[in-house]
Amino acid sequence: MTSSSTRYADPEENPYVEEPPTDFEPVDELSTGTAERQAELLRAAIREHDHRYYVEADPLIEDATYDRLFDRLRELEAAFDLDTQGSPTRRVGGEPLDALETVEHVAPMRSIDSAKEVDAVREFDERVRSGLREAGFDPEDRRYVCEPKFDGLSVEVIYEDGEYARAATRGDGLEGDDVTEQVRTVRSVPGRLRGDPPGRLAVRGEVYMPRPAFETYNEELIERGEEPFANPRNAAAGTLRQLDPAVVAERPLDVFFFDVLGWETAGADDDGDAPDRPDTHWGDLLAFDDFGLRRTDRVERVDGIDAAIDFRDRLGEDRDDLNYGIDGVVITLDDHDARDALGSTSRAPRWAFAYKFPPRTATTTVEGVTVQVGRTGRLTPVAELDPVDVDGVTVSRATLHNPAEIEALGVNVGDRVRVYRAGDVIPYVPEVVEKRSDGTYAFPETCPVCDAPVERDGPLAFCTGGLGCPAQLERAVEHWARRDGLDVEGLGPERVETLREAGLVESLPDLYDLTVADLADLEGWGETSAENLIAALEATREPPLDRFLAGLGIPDVGPTTARALAAHFGDLDSLLAADEADLRAVDDVGPTVAESIRTFLDASENREAIAALRDRGVDPEPVETPGDADTAPLDGLTFVFTGSLSVTRGEAQAHVEAHGANATSSVSGNTDYLVAGEDPGRSKRDDADAEGVPVLDEAAFADLLEERGVAWPPAADA
Repeated sequence: MTSSSTRYADPEENPYVEEPPTDFEPVDELSTGTAERQAELLRAAIREHDHRYYVEADPLIEDATYDRLFDRLRELEAAFDLDTQGSPTRRVGGEPLDALETVEHVAPMRSIDSAKEVDAVREFDERVRSGLREAGFDPEDRRYVCEPKFDGLSVEVIYEDGEYARAATRGDGLEGDDVTEQVRTVRSVPGRLRGDPPGRLAVRGEVYMPRPAFETYNEELIERGEEPFANPRNAAAGTLRQLDPAVVAERPLDVFFFDVLGWETAGADDDGDAPDRPDTHWGDLLAFDDFGLRRTDRVERVDGIDAAIDFRDRLGEDRDDLNYGIDGVVITLDDHDARDALGSTSRAPRWAFAYKFPPRTATTTVEGVTVQVGRTGRLTPVAELDPVDVDGVTVSRATLHNPAEIEALGVNVGDRVRVYRAGDVIPYVPEVVEKRSDGTYAFPETCPVCDAPVERDGPLAFCTGGLGCPAQLERAVEHWARRDGLDVEGLGPERVETLREAGLVESLPDLYDLTVADLADLEGWGETSAENLIAALEATREPPLDRFLAGLGIPDVGPTTARALAAHFGDLDSLLAADEADLRAVDDVGPTVAESIRTFLDASENREAIAALRDRGVDPEPVETPGDADTAPLDGLTFVFTGSLSVTRGEAQAHVEAHGANATSSVSGNTDYLVAGEDPGRSKRDDADAEGVPVLDEAAFADLLEERGVAWPPAADA
């Protein structure tokens, strides 16, 4: 039995824990004080019931009884206008979000080196032994913790003074999408920690959809005539990125926590009882139990690499009996001091390794080949297969990568092939196991969508139709409307397809000829949605130059390169006139990217599209470019931004670049200042300390700019 000190509610003090009464008096007969007291008891009891059901799988009450307690709490909160901050009722979902914001992690969420071969695992162990020896540790006195490598979506979850504060996806390891409201709805994520947690605790977990729940959910989608998810991982990832938390709350997500990203003892409510972080990873996992953080019970602490290998083999035998997906075992050095001594590379720790299971394969027949056309015109051949089960997933399509891969395989329609699938990797064909056809599939010489000639570029093939190709057009319009492009709300893939099929959008500039009358009669549209889209398009007629360039979909030009181009050239005409030598003068633009930009801008269909956009009044705003010291007061300075400022990070970077400075994403010896807003990432501050880089808060940063004649915030320049 869990001790009362680590429970959310003591049954001796809370009547709603064991055999709770559910015959409640009418709320209009309660005083405010009585209602508040009952609500607090209900909240504590519901937290206890959530933990017993979702974490310990040992419920105390029937589902119907739980529902009555939950409904009573909502009734009290509504009737007496009680503060619901931290209440279990918030799990049903909050207001829909406009977009997912990007936030910085408190510590890097690194990937892990991995292999499927046992020799690679032993080599990892040898590197650990050698590193420990060099650092003064006894290489024979080492323990490993072995855990499943979950096949879900990795998240960072932060608790402040024991209360749930924030959640973010892994993203690029340094920054991720803010999914605080979405993760709040996952029942196995505590809204409040048990016991005496540290003042600030950041943990890493894996959100997943249990296999039985996934199968049931997919059946419901099919019954509603909707597209089912391909696998549980896709279902979890797609759900967590929903902008409406209420939608997330309806889907059966779960979580396992498995690592500590940050542990700060001092907090606003620290009374000296909060524990210091344990000395070992094993101790971290035991602390999770005390705090009510759900972790897997399929974990062992072992002596030596042979025992770790044995654990992996045993878990592999039980793999199909688990209700969650795994693709291997993570082997982690237990001792924190030893881990610190070994350190990490830029992408992965030296003290952990993933020993993966062999990929799941199956044999089937190629029934056809479909050639897909991407946004850049790249043609990707896809094998249409006689459906076959691969690791519990029915696979009917697999990529053939490119024409060169088809030629290397010698594959054709009718051949028996091996299909390979591992984790969330798109299934592909590694070999032909039985040749049943004559010859090799003949790759088309013209685009299957627009009939334009196909050009080969090494192993790849491209449609030369440009924006005149309907397939490329759809992808181009979708890219134009993306958040890191022109951010046109209401213009997703389905609507783009509808507009093209209706003949309303046959080129990118056609978007700006649309009227409310054109849209209102389309299936799935109405006058309100039509007016909203037209208004969203109107708002993009004078876009920032960098967003215009990013929205065009120039190969190799993402938001960062687009900002650099805008800051360097200042206006669109200067960029259009630039040759490759001029382009290579831009920071981070090398010969390959310069050639890619010039090739895109030289294509007649792209030039015509840009001219047509400008004819329709879509003309990007010029930006101030660095000149002499009078016009470039920040010339020679390099800034890095972290945390939340009064403007977005992109706006801050563009502002200093417009006045001659450089803005980079990581701290180095060349950085002059790190500007830290609210909730800054620890990794950049640590790097700044290591490099001796001054750290400015936003007020000090504003003072620095003022000394050089630059206003802050940017709007003050207007």
